[in-house]
Amino acid sequence: MPYMHPILKSLPLACLLCMALLCARTSRAQVQPQDTTRKQQQGLPQTDTTNQDFNTRIIENLKQMSERKTIMGKLLKALLDFDTPEEEVYGMDAELIRREYELHNFKVVRRIDILTLDPFGYSINDTARVPDNFFEKAGNSLHVKTGRGEVRNKLLFRKNQPLEPLALMESERLLRQTRHILDARIIVNEETTTNDSVDVFVITRDVFSLGGSGSFSPSSGKGRVTVRELNFLGQGHQIEGTYKFNLDRPRPWEAAGYYTVDNIGRTYVSADVAYVDENYYKEKSLFLHRDFFTLNTKYAGAVGASWIEDRVLFPSVPEDTVPRYGNVRYTRQDAWLGRSLKFKSYNLGYEPRGRVILGARVINTNYTLTPTENFQSNILMLGSVGYSIRKYYKDRFVFGFGRTEDIPVGTLFSVTGGYQDGNIWDRRYVASSLSFAKYGPAFGYLYSRVGYGTFIRDDRWEQGVLDLETMYFTRLGEWGNWKLRHYLLGRGTFGINRYPEELLSINNGNGVRGFRSDLVRGTRRVSFNYEANLFTPLSLLGFRLATFVYADLAWLSYGNQSSPFKEKPYRSYGLGFRFRNEFLSFSTIQVTFGYYPQLPPNSNMRDFRLYESSAPFYDFSNFQFSRPGVAEFY
Repeated sequence: MPYMHPILKSLPLACLLCMALLCARTSRAQVQPQDTTRKQQQGLPQTDTTNQDFNTRIIENLKQMSERKTIMGKLLKALLDFDTPEEEVYGMDAELIRREYELHNFKVVRRIDILTLDPFGYSINDTARVPDNFFEKAGNSLHVKTGRGEVRNKLLFRKNQPLEPLALMESERLLRQTRHILDARIIVNEETTTNDSVDVFVITRDVFSLGGSGSFSPSSGKGRVTVRELNFLGQGHQIEGTYKFNLDRPRPWEAAGYYTVDNIGRTYVSADVAYVDENYYKEKSLFLHRDFFTLNTKYAGAVGASWIEDRVLFPSVPEDTVPRYGNVRYTRQDAWLGRSLKFKSYNLGYEPRGRVILGARVINTNYTLTPTENFQSNILMLGSVGYSIRKYYKDRFVFGFGRTEDIPVGTLFSVTGGYQDGNIWDRRYVASSLSFAKYGPAFGYLYSRVGYGTFIRDDRWEQGVLDLETMYFTRLGEWGNWKLRHYLLGRGTFGINRYPEELLSINNGNGVRGFRSDLVRGTRRVSFNYEANLFTPLSLLGFRLATFVYADLAWLSYGNQSSPFKEKPYRSYGLGFRFRNEFLSFSTIQVTFGYYPQLPPNSNMRDFRLYESSAPFYDFSNFQFSRPGVAEFY
């Protein structure tokens, strides 16, 4: 993480904004070319003199202001400690697979030492650092640290066994992707390494696992409270509960609960239990699953059952002022199994990245309540063949606020076929998809995907969907501790011979941020989204601040022959703020101010809207082969 003086982290946001503007007027940061390649290759700490000079100017200005005999000066002198020792900033390799680690392939692991750190006051790069104030110590006292056994269960290497290729870096990635672990490092002790054996040191740092989120509207009295524990008693169990109240629905409250047991007994099998009791959606489900969590995973699969009550939105007509729905109720049993096959390699120091993956799945669905005759109880049998190449890079300030993020790149191609045995009719299913991604520190990240799937009944193709997606984000621009990225996302979903009750929306993440209307629906949708995200060095009570501006456009049409571009697009322009504390399990706090030039008819939306959100709008595709399935249409 780029260096920022600790006193800046405790400064109130409004003061920091004023100070930054004052400092910007009195001094300009000079961007100097730096040669960090050699230090990256040697794994040495990198010193960003531009960032340090920029911070030094701010600190000096704050010191001068604190010496004045004014109210602001006395406040600064009381709040800030100018003698806090600085934390050394370490560089980061761009590629996750470090070449020097390949020298240790197939050596015997002689010793594994594991160090787990509490969330506050510790550093994964400097293990000598300890909490130095009351708040850090108090926060750690309320936290149950991850057990070393839980960390050991995530490792792909074992004591007294040969070290497989990729095991070190894949283990580090798995630890970092665990929800209750902020960051992880796996280090080979080069001083004790011999020609046939190695000692390994594993360091992890927790997030404060108890957290949640909530919202409340003073005008209506509506509210929502979510509480979660990501690491119950340090054993990796995840518990989450949500309660909504004072709703203007048939029942004024709704509740939901989720429980997850991750990696049961070093098998990488996880259990998920869900209970949802809402006015218009109810679910009870239980699943055991094991994913292709690493490149070398041979077997994956899942088995589970669910009980669902939902409602289906019917197509609207011009005279509709409220949406029309139909109820559906069903039970489902689901099971699948996958097998990964790797190519032979005659180079012991090289692990081939490509995998051929075979998968089979059976879904048994029984409807007890249906809104139309298009819903039938059935057994769907699917089989798929895929080819996957994937690897990971490391970067920061992509979707996080300075933590290490793993960026997946590669190629995934799959072909799926199946047969549906229904109570009323039988039909076949065919589908195919292709996706790829590339990344470079100077280029940025580019991801593209195309997929198509359809059922075939009596030589008639129905419920087809063509799905297109492209996402690009730029390299990270840096001005001192201010960092900027641009994000571009284009998506297209085209329904072909869909049933009348199967409709697309452009609400929120489906097209236009902050848009909400159940009357704007269609079968073909195209959307483009742009965002510029500025990560600032400012923080409020440990929550770092990012600002963003965005523009969304979405086209929607109905019918097989209709083109979305013949319709006028729905648009949204806006700006907002995001607050995030990476050491806590609280969701990102986002406040957005949006403008909507075109509103749907019979809508209660306004041209301008101020709203809060915590759901991410962009995300990575992991190039991890998942269960065979039917192409989604939503």
